[in-house]
Amino acid sequence: MTTYVLIPGAGGSAWYWHPVGAELSRRGHDVVAVDLPGPDPGAGLPEYADLVVDAVGDRSDLVVVGQSLGAYTAPLVCARRPVSLLVLVNGMIPRPGETPGEWWAHTGQEAARRANDVREGRDPDAEFDLATYFLHDLSQEQIDASAEHMQEESEAVFATPFPLDAWPAVPTRVVAARGDRFFPAEFQRRVAQDRLGITPDEVPGGHLTALSHPKELADLLESYLHAVASMP
Repeated sequence: MTTYVLIPGAGGSAWYWHPVGAELSRRGHDVVAVDLPGPDPGAGLPEYADLVVDAVGDRSDLVVVGQSLGAYTAPLVCARRPVSLLVLVNGMIPRPGETPGEWWAHTGQEAARRANDVREGRDPDAEFDLATYFLHDLSQEQIDASAEHMQEESEAVFATPFPLDAWPAVPTRVVAARGDRFFPAEFQRRVAQDRLGITPDEVPGGHLTALSHPKELADLLESYLHAVASMP
C-alpha cells in the first residue's frame, strides 16, 4: 500500500490536505497528513522534519508531497527515509543553504506577484489581502472552515537554512496551480526550471488548490505514482 505523506505550508495545519486525503483514501491508499507547529518559535526545519518522520513511523512505499513552505521540509524527509516520489505543490523550492526568509528576494516573488496583479487588473500597491491571494477560489463553507484552522508561522522556520548540499536522489515532480495569485504560474515555471530543471505540470485553482480542486490534484498525484511504478 502506498502512503501519501502530506506536508502543509505556512501555519502547519494538516486540515488543508483533508479533501485530497479523502480522495486518496478512497482510492485505497494510506494517508498521513502532518500537523506542524507553525506558531512555535522553537521549531525550525529540523524539528519539522523530525515530526514528519515520526508521523510516518515504520510505513514504507512513501510518496511525499509538500505544499508551499512545505517544499522546504519535504526533501529533508526524503533524505532520511526511502521515498518513491517527491511532489511539490505551489512550492517554495529551496537551494542549499538558503533560508525560507531569503527565498522571496532570491526568486523575485514580489515582483512576479505585482506583475501578475497588473496583468489581471488588481492594484499591485493595495494592502495585502488574504482573500485576494489565498481564498478567492474557495467556497464560503471552506473559507469559514479555514478560519478555524489558520495559524501564524513563527520566524523560526524562515530563519533556518536549508541543510542539504544537494537535492535528494528521488524522482521529483512540481505542480503549479494556474490561478495562483501569490506564486503566479509563470513565476513557478521559471523557478522550477532554474532550480530543478523541471517544467511544472499545471492544475486548476489558486494557491490552496488542494482545497479548491482536490480531485484534479489527486488525479495528477496518481498519474505520477503510476508513471514512477512503471519506470525500469
